[in-house]
Amino acid sequence: MELSVFTQISLVIAVAAIIALIMRALRQPLILGYILTGVLVGPSMLDVVHAKDTFDTFSEIGIALLLFIIGLGLNATVVRSLGKVSVVSTTIMLLLVGSAGHFVNLLLGFDNLTAIYLGIALSFSSTIIVLKVLSDKHELSRLYGQIAIGILLVEDIIATIALISVTMISGGSNDVVSLMLLVLKTLLLGVGLYISGRWVIPRIGKSLAGSSELLFLFSIGWGLSVASMFELAGLSHEIGALFAGVSLAGLPYATEMATKLKPVRDFFIVLFFVSLGELFTFSAIKESIIPALALSLVVMIGKPIFLMISLGMLRYTRLTSFKTAIHLNQVSEFSIILIVYAASTLLIAPSAVPVITLTALITIALSTYLMKYDDALFKLLERRLKIFERKDAKEARKKHMVYPIIMFGYHNGGHEFVQTFRDMNERYIVVDYNPEIIEHLEHRGIRHAYGDMTDEEFLDEISVAKAELVVSTIDAIETNLVTLRYLRKHNTDASFVCHARSYEDAATLYDHGASYVSLPHFIGSERVSNFIRRRGMGHDALKDYRDKHLITIGRRAVDMAD
Repeated sequence: MELSVFTQISLVIAVAAIIALIMRALRQPLILGYILTGVLVGPSMLDVVHAKDTFDTFSEIGIALLLFIIGLGLNATVVRSLGKVSVVSTTIMLLLVGSAGHFVNLLLGFDNLTAIYLGIALSFSSTIIVLKVLSDKHELSRLYGQIAIGILLVEDIIATIALISVTMISGGSNDVVSLMLLVLKTLLLGVGLYISGRWVIPRIGKSLAGSSELLFLFSIGWGLSVASMFELAGLSHEIGALFAGVSLAGLPYATEMATKLKPVRDFFIVLFFVSLGELFTFSAIKESIIPALALSLVVMIGKPIFLMISLGMLRYTRLTSFKTAIHLNQVSEFSIILIVYAASTLLIAPSAVPVITLTALITIALSTYLMKYDDALFKLLERRLKIFERKDAKEARKKHMVYPIIMFGYHNGGHEFVQTFRDMNERYIVVDYNPEIIEHLEHRGIRHAYGDMTDEEFLDEISVAKAELVVSTIDAIETNLVTLRYLRKHNTDASFVCHARSYEDAATLYDHGASYVSLPHFIGSERVSNFIRRRGMGHDALKDYRDKHLITIGRRAVDMAD
């Protein structure tokens, strides 16, 4: 009996959940579990999936959302600062990896043109795999993560040009009209995105942020619509989704947009990895295993070495070079698309398709482990990697979005705290969930972020765990408890100062590790901020205030009992 699409998706998700639990118990990468799910439900085993077009569409949505979220975390300054290293490193990798791959493919018996395209395909790294791992590790803002993103972006552009070249060569066209039209359409789309992100969307941002549902709907609509426009223009929807995110990266609501989209992204991205695993068939292994292993060695050994050489030449340290290389040593899913398309036009040998597919699966599986244990590998190889580092290595230090002081809420006494932080010459950021407050903070030039302090993913995004002092001017106990538990779980030394509505709430917050709880009946925001100005913001510095307050709360409890 033919299963409905609903049943097929349900079975795939159920199998993926079981495999994920097993992988978690074995402490293995979940990405590998998703690929194994694809193998299990694919044609070689259970043969569950028959609605291939539906699964492919869902996979593309997941890819677009992932890249859109990544784009929300970038900005024009980051893109410009990493332009040189991205272009230079990608060019070196394309030449060296492509040449090595071409030579090995000739030895394997492929014709010259097939060997050239396979060599080019080996040069591309998997945008989806790398960005998913960096996102899960919360290392997108690290220098090596930013370099990897820049290289992936340049690779995607080159891959798009390579795909166009296949169309032109197979069609017998030798003019550049198609390419010039593509460049023109790209420029027009870029200008349109810049105008929208700079002037149009900020004008309606206040209305969007006033409703979490509206903000979510706008975010997903904008990301997918821009991705579709890029695809219609002849570019890849992946690049369109990334640029859609970059165009909104300057908005104060960008982080909140990203956190709201992540659950939806995770659902669709699982289907992408499942579709990738479905490409694995036992019939293709016998003929392709030896060529795939040979090409996997080129990717897993050659690509990291060539990349570390290029980054060393650009005066990056061995740590940055190594971690960047480790995260880019796999074959891209776009490489499979390129070879499949070239083979379908009879431009290259059809036997190249199972070879590149198996190579991609091998390198993705192995690189997933290498990315997980990159720090341990670096410690093991640190001395030997010295040859890739110039004596005058001095890489530009990226300013991380980490603030010693984070304050949630501004309306209830926030002004006094901000003035104190400024007097102390400390870096701080104010977080609020009210669009009108955000607009007020922007007009006053106060560093700010729009988000919900009960959302743990948002707390991760703004690095609350790395703060020295967290202040909450919000007096809702459940809201404060969520942030307090998160902070004490990740950073026991940080100070947490908050408001409360009653002595009972204050006692509960103290029991959970609050440094000080401000009550209107005992002490206001102005006095607490003055104390922080004089004594500092350490957890122990507030001990005297805290002890006196606990005595007062105890007396209050006795009076109420009487």
